[in-house]
Amino acid sequence: MDRKAETVGYIMDHLEAKIVNPTTGELLPLGELGEIMIRGYCVMLEYWNDRAKTEECITQSGWYKTGDIGSLDAYSYLRIEGRIKDMIIRGGENIYPAEIEQFLHTHPKVVGVQDARMGEEVCACIKLADGEECTPEEIKAYCKGQISHFKIPRYVLFVTSYPLTITGKIKKNDLRDEAEKQLGLNKGK
Repeated sequence: MDRKAETVGYIMDHLEAKIVNPTTGELLPLGELGEIMIRGYCVMLEYWNDRAKTEECITQSGWYKTGDIGSLDAYSYLRIEGRIKDMIIRGGENIYPAEIEQFLHTHPKVVGVQDARMGEEVCACIKLADGEECTPEEIKAYCKGQISHFKIPRYVLFVTSYPLTITGKIKKNDLRDEAEKQLGLNKGK
């Protein structure tokens, strides 16, 4: 039952799926997070009159790069964790905000901000429950020993609200820009 509740389901008949390293394209083992790629008769062949877009999204062997981050289990159940464009690259390590969001549960908004040495750093933008107080040190201490050291947010900002789209999704680019502005990291922009 958990498998059905925690995944988007299993891969359909007559459809192939694989998980690859988004940087190298290397096939990853079951359970590992990476880019979801699919191939089959139900997958489009190309973008109409747009060769560049086709080459960007579809490999020579017909694999469609979904842009989603996820994992497959041994029963072909697919779990989607986020989008590649939201991935934080810190010193060569790929960090998926959704993974950190899931760990923090009550502090779910995490973005990457630029960093001269590491490329990007993890920044948690947290909205506390009414009447609650917290410090950045408490958040970092909560993470220690629970998630990999390189995934622990270097910066912790507390916000009163999040920039939202008309459909209620968080505008991560706006959140990232505001975090970089508050931290004085947007000098190159």
